[in-house]
Order: sequence, then structure tokens, then C-alpha cells
Amino acid sequence: MTVAYDVVIVGGGHNGLVAAGYLGRAGLRVLVLERLGHVGGAAVSERAFPGVDARLSRYSYLVSLLPRQILSDLDVRVDLRRRRISSYTPWERDGRSGGLLVDASDERRTAESFRELTGSEREFAAWQEFYGMTGRVAQRVFPSLTEPLPSRAELRTRVNDAAAWAELFERPLGEALERRFTDDVVRGVVLTDALIGTFTHAHDPSLRQNRCFLYHVIGGGTGDWDVPVGGMGAVTGALAAAARAGGAEFLTGCEVVAVDPGGPGRPAEVGYLDADGTERRVGAQWVLCNAAPVELARLLGGSGEAGAGLVPESGGGAPEGAQLKVNMLLRRLPRLRDEAVDVRDAFGGTFHIAESYRELESAYRVASAGRLPSPAPSEIYCHSLADRSILGPDVPAGWHTLTLFGLQLPARLFAGDPEEMRQAALESVLAALDGVLAEPLADCLAVDADGRPCLEVRSPLDLEADLRLPGGNIFHRDLAFPFRSEGGERGVGALEGDPGRWGVETAAARVLLCGAGAVRGGGVSGIPGHNAAMAVLGR
Repeated sequence: MTVAYDVVIVGGGHNGLVAAGYLGRAGLRVLVLERLGHVGGAAVSERAFPGVDARLSRYSYLVSLLPRQILSDLDVRVDLRRRRISSYTPWERDGRSGGLLVDASDERRTAESFRELTGSEREFAAWQEFYGMTGRVAQRVFPSLTEPLPSRAELRTRVNDAAAWAELFERPLGEALERRFTDDVVRGVVLTDALIGTFTHAHDPSLRQNRCFLYHVIGGGTGDWDVPVGGMGAVTGALAAAARAGGAEFLTGCEVVAVDPGGPGRPAEVGYLDADGTERRVGAQWVLCNAAPVELARLLGGSGEAGAGLVPESGGGAPEGAQLKVNMLLRRLPRLRDEAVDVRDAFGGTFHIAESYRELESAYRVASAGRLPSPAPSEIYCHSLADRSILGPDVPAGWHTLTLFGLQLPARLFAGDPEEMRQAALESVLAALDGVLAEPLADCLAVDADGRPCLEVRSPLDLEADLRLPGGNIFHRDLAFPFRSEGGERGVGALEGDPGRWGVETAAARVLLCGAGAVRGGGVSGIPGHNAAMAVLGR
């Protein structure tokens, strides 16, 4: 068979676009095959509500892990806007109520907010010490993510802080949180970064929570989460343009149905259905898979060395997401019961709801027993406070988008009656939100051209149907620590077999992972795409 391309990339999500950009610029002939009618994967902006010109970041919505190096290498220009307010968490205690406000640009204001909650200076000092530690780890670990995969020992040497290494890489995160902090609300705010899309608890011996937490505090060497001006679609639009400028070809509406990994003296081959449903095949020296590892195993046939070697280790269970995504458009931001804070500050950062330490742990126990947590923890964020470019000129000035991300809501809860449970989960998170508002959220919702409230909800099973995320897992599988295991031991959450020099290799020599399921994957980062491209170019 004639080899038509040097590289075929399965899936046009942001990591596939990054890989295509690097490989095309290096002079390789690259083809990207995408099942949907557009590229971008989960990082897209869409008009979710009929007749309303509001381009929402429908799935992923903030950026932290995307290295500036990748943007520079590909001549990609996107505006990532820093948020002044890190978070706001309403609280009630002993007949008092208020809100913990973390203002990244005003240390005194933040200290006063901690003092109002706890009655002392101690907790804020502990907060500064803890995030000073994670900041130093971020500065040392983040640059390694676009370098050859270090061993555990090499990364530990690079971190150069035995206490930090123990807290983040070796012991359950809950031990550090309970030793460093005394306040239940403060502990909960910290723990939330360990639970994003991840069904776990503070003392999980598998350290699943530690791995999730690490990736949420090291982005850019600072841990900041920035607003993509124009929405996530602006990011992937720029990456796609860079890939096309480098010579990459794109076929959308084409579903890949099989991957033949090739062999000695024989190229790989990809089978796909074109937009008309006609089955076609194309040969390549390399196949880069931007889909989940379990999906690649299926494409390889689900058996044999190549297929079996790509099943992720997660206690023998299938990948599972644990989140609820709710997109809304409001006629106005709702008033808060806490009158001391400006609503623009409260909604401008991450607004934590029912996310104290005890509430997060209780929600985990309840969901583990197969029941819907009530209240269901969630966090919300208003993109349009930082960037109104996502709203068209006909959208009134006071209108705003609102994104809600529910935690501790695993896919298993939705398996019996998906529609009924989706509605019940929505009611649970909105009831918790209404509990901290001075007016019902429903009174603030805009309506679309059909007279329906501008509210869209996606469960883990919806994400699986929309984006082929297995079990709705936004990371494709359990996240892995960013190092290679030693002595033949496979690290918890690592892929079966040797992930290779770049953390993207599979048991099939010509087939590489370039998506979130690679080691050092997860989040809107482009890192797996970069690393897969480096693996190809290095050979």
C-alpha cells in the first residue's frame, strides 16, 4: 500500500492541533481526521441558546497548563487574561455569615477576609505558607512537562524539597491539609483542586486526589487559571490556523473506525468513514491518537499486544468522570445574601458553593453509596465579567454568562435513568446556589428565542455521547504523576508498559498517544500534542 502521509492524527482536539502544527512546520505531511463537523474537541465556543448571540465555552473554560513556549513555537497569538479575584466562598457560622474572598492583587484585603472567618491571623499565614510551597514546586515541575519524561528520582531531585515531595507525591493530600489548616471552609477551598472531574476523597490511598491537585496548581509555573479572551474557541481556532499554515490537512465529519499499527517494513493504516459514510483507508508512517487510551485500544482491535497495552490502570475499573457542567446566560448577576461583597468580585473568580471540607467528604460518601449528594458541591465562574467579546452587540449590557461545575457526581449515578438523574443533579446544585443568593437564580435567567430559560446541563454520560470521553472522564483516564516509574514498577495511574522517552509511546511502535490520556496529559495544555510531535521528530 502507498503511504499517503507521514502522520495521521486521530481527533482534532486542541492536542491534535498542537501536534499537527509542530509536525507540519517540520515539513511532514500531516492529515487530521475529526469525527465532528469542526475541530477543537472540548475546547470550543458555541451558541448554545437559539436566537441569542452568546458564544459560550461549552465544555472546558479556563486555561492554566498551556505553555507559552507552545504558543511562541507555533506563532499562535491568544489573549489569556489574568483574574484578579481567585475565589469567593460564602459561609455561615455561629449566627454569623460572610464570605471568604481571595484577592490575588490585595493581600491586606485577603488577610482581613480570613480574619473575619477564623478570628485570627493563623489560617492566612498557613495559606501563604502552603501556596508558597506549591508555587515553588510549580516553578520547578512545570518546565519539565515539555521535556523528556523524567524518572521519579530525577523529578524529586528537581523539586529539591523533601517535605513538599512527601506532601504532594507520597502521602494522601488530606494529611497535609489537616495538619496545616484548622478551618473547615479553608480546607475545603484547597481540596476542591483535587476533585475537579475526579471522584475521590482527601485520604484516598491511591493518591488520585494528589495527582489531580498537582496539575491544578502548577500551570505556567504559577498555578493561575486565566480567561481565554473570545472563549476557548479562540484558542483552538488559532491553533488550527497555525496547523493549516504549516501545511496540515483536515478532514472533518470523518470517523476513524480502525487502526492497523503496521509492523516491520509495513506502514500503519487508518480506516475511517468519510462524510458520506464511505469507508476509506489511508497509510502513514505514524499514527497519533488524540482519543482516549480505551478508545485507541478499541480501534486497534481491543486485543493483542498493542490493544491490551493501552488499557489504563485504575483498579481494574473503566474511566469515569465525576462532574456536572451547567452553562447559563443571565439578564443580571443575582444579589447575594452577603451584602459586604460586590457581586462582580464574588462571580469574577471561582465561587465555591457547598465546598467546605466536611461537605466535600460527605458528598463523596453519599455518592459512593449510589445516592445523589444534597447539597451537591459546585463552583461557578462568570466569563463575561472579564471578557464581553463572547457576547454579540445585540446582547444587553447587563447580561452575563455563568458556568457551573459540579463535583462528586460520578457517571455511575446517571446510569439508571440518565435524564431523571441529570434533572435531579441540576436541581441539587441550583438549590445550593440559591441558598447563598438573596433572590432565586431562576429570576435572573435570560430566555432564548423559543421562550425557554438559557440553561444547558451536561452530565458525564452526555460528555461521553458528545465527545467520546469514556465515562465522561474529562482527562480520558486517571491522571498520572509526571514521571517515569523506576525498577519496572508502574506508577499509579500510568499506562501499561513503558511510556517511553516522552510519555506518549504505546506497545505499537508506530502509534503514539497525543491526547489527555498520555502521561502529563489532562487539561487544556497542548503538552501531549507537543510531546508526541517531539517523539516523532526525535526518531
